[in-house]
Amino acid sequence: MKLKAIFLYLTLAVALPAAKAQQAKDPYLFAYFKGNGEDGLHFAYSEDAYHWKSLKNDQSFLKPTVSKDKLMRDPCIIRGADGLFHMVWTVSWKDKGIGYASSKDLINWSEQQFIPVMVKEEGARNTWAPEITYDPSSKLYMIYWATTIIGRFPETASKADDGYNHRMYYVTTKDFKTFSDTKLLYDPGFNVIDASIVKDKDKFVMFLKDETREPAQKNLKIAFADQLTGPYTAASAPITGNYWAEGPTALKRGKDWVVYFDKYRDHKYGAIKSQDLKNWTDVSDQIALPTGLRHGTILQVTKKELKKLLEQ
Repeated sequence: MKLKAIFLYLTLAVALPAAKAQQAKDPYLFAYFKGNGEDGLHFAYSEDAYHWKSLKNDQSFLKPTVSKDKLMRDPCIIRGADGLFHMVWTVSWKDKGIGYASSKDLINWSEQQFIPVMVKEEGARNTWAPEITYDPSSKLYMIYWATTIIGRFPETASKADDGYNHRMYYVTTKDFKTFSDTKLLYDPGFNVIDASIVKDKDKFVMFLKDETREPAQKNLKIAFADQLTGPYTAASAPITGNYWAEGPTALKRGKDWVVYFDKYRDHKYGAIKSQDLKNWTDVSDQIALPTGLRHGTILQVTKKELKKLLEQ
């Protein structure tokens, strides 16, 4: 019996690390849009999280059908606790809601829905770059986005950038059918857009863009919270360099945090890397992405899921 126990222990000791290593090799999927978002959802994949190849010859996987403008900008996809992929996106430059759809395989999608998250705010000008983060403790999904409400936060009002003065707002849901009332998520004391929140151990990490125009910031920062819905700390010092950046999406590979973002004035993508979320190294020269890729999100998929996408 002792020999059998020792053999079983040794087998598990070898098998478990191998299983973890195999899981770590699961590919990454980048969901993004091109142009103004007229043709919808695009995908690229990567085995190492640095070098990306477009899928389906960079053709759209899903055409937008909701809202007056019928755009699909800033797509955010997460794998839900229910086993479905859930996606939200920006439907228009000047609408009071967002788009939503779900899928079992990232190929066949549910009927697209328009969720009017800011319809009760008469002065709401827009609803930009929605994202979803799941909270396993409350079993709730939080959908959050940037909106300018006319007359709010006058202390940071500016005539620049068409007078936009954003803050982050949110709703929660368990089933993407009923939603909580819209609430303020984050007021960092400046014009903020493009928040993207990930869980790190017992903390939630918010990557965000300081959208201040005068004097120009246009950089990425970080804030932290113990709970998904906040309160979040004051924003950090900039983590990006002397260029304009937006649309962060973060992944963790081993010990490294890698944050991708759009260097939109330079018409190219950038990336930074950190092991402690404090000290950042620019790795933009190490990445390769499809031409024209714009603001999206990265998630991990299985090799089986990727195989089906490659067959499209």
